[in-house]
Amino acid sequence: MILPIYTYGHAVLKQEAGEIDENYPELGQLVKDMFETLRKSEGVGLAAPQVGLPIRLVVVDLDVMSDDMPEFKGYLKSYINPYIEETDGPMEPYEEGCLSFPGIHEKVMRPARVRVSWLDENFEEHDEWFEGFPARVMQHEIDHLDGKCFIDRMSPLRRQMNKKNLSAIQAGRFNCDYKVKPARK
Repeated sequence: MILPIYTYGHAVLKQEAGEIDENYPELGQLVKDMFETLRKSEGVGLAAPQVGLPIRLVVVDLDVMSDDMPEFKGYLKSYINPYIEETDGPMEPYEEGCLSFPGIHEKVMRPARVRVSWLDENFEEHDEWFEGFPARVMQHEIDHLDGKCFIDRMSPLRRQMNKKNLSAIQAGRFNCDYKVKPARK
């Protein structure tokens, strides 16, 4: 089932998400629904707060980029209770967008490498270093779980320059090709 993506202005996007355990109701179905939602919206990552759930769950689909980047073939992963444990390398700029901020794309500075701990769908523990584009995606999505959005990492000048667009999104005045739940309409 395709879930609506909550857009800028919803409180759930600014709150810290809580951990879940193997007793979370219908977790497998939620993961499937989040992947389906992600595919339909043509994104590469989706955090549970973006579908209105304040829980520490992320899905990532880099397979959509595999025509241009064959190393991402079959890269569909879910991350339960992920945390950034450590960062490394220089801060690098990269243009980011976000399904919760339709139409806004800005350069954001992030570390080149990141070590993440998480549980898989079988609740087995993992701890791994990510670099390159996967590191960027993990940092962006884990920010959502920590109540942060990519606009919080923009320079003050760029954020001010986007004020009109942010106000429009918050008021529900925008167009996009996927199912959304605006903060106000």
